[in-house]
Amino acid sequence: MSDTIEGRNPVLEALRAGRTISRILIARNIEKSGTINEILSLIKEKNIPVEYLEKDELSHVSRTGSYQGIVALIPQRQYFDLAEILSIPQKKQEPAFFVVLDGIEDPHNLGAIIRTGEATGVHGVIIREKRAVGLTAGVEKASAGALEYVAVARVNNISRALERLKKQNIWIIGVDQSGDIEYTGIDLKPPSAIVIGSEGGGISSLVKRNCDFLVKIPMAGKITSLNASVAAALVMYEVFRQRKNKVSG
Repeated sequence: MSDTIEGRNPVLEALRAGRTISRILIARNIEKSGTINEILSLIKEKNIPVEYLEKDELSHVSRTGSYQGIVALIPQRQYFDLAEILSIPQKKQEPAFFVVLDGIEDPHNLGAIIRTGEATGVHGVIIREKRAVGLTAGVEKASAGALEYVAVARVNNISRALERLKKQNIWIIGVDQSGDIEYTGIDLKPPSAIVIGSEGGGISSLVKRNCDFLVKIPMAGKITSLNASVAAALVMYEVFRQRKNKVSG
């Protein structure tokens, strides 16, 4: 069974990252832009089979409906084991920085979180197996290629995963408006895992109990919560800011 990578930037990043690609499908009359020329050059260099199709034929293959004239066919994506994720900061000799998602269902949110995670130095993203989106073509597209560089683990039970992180001396920090600390008021430089809840229900009560801290994002308007990927981005960038300042200082 195969998956797809769709769109110019995601396909380009997959090629740059050395992703295994079975075949690349390209619209027959695609305009030869800078990105497409680089893709064609890498295809030739890596000797990847190419097939040129009419637009309607390519539309039947696409799973996102937004493929920008190019679709890569890849082996079904494999998730990382939790143990593999935990070893990444050790190998990099950096304090752990993970994002744990308790039931994200929207592929655009998951893709956006992965994209921001790659930009802020996240070592891995941990997602729930049931009642949550997996690594679909839509997630790949929304990540704009970042999925090629961010390890994602899928677990049966988020609470058990958090217990395992705690055994590695990683602080568990839930982002929830019931928290009594603002997210900028907590030290995020030690090994940390940021927990983001689902779009509708937030962090589940059991997972909340497994958090060491609950932090909130201050808001001035009448809306009581932010989009999950926006909330995640704010806190991820706060981790990045604090650790960058520590290094520069």
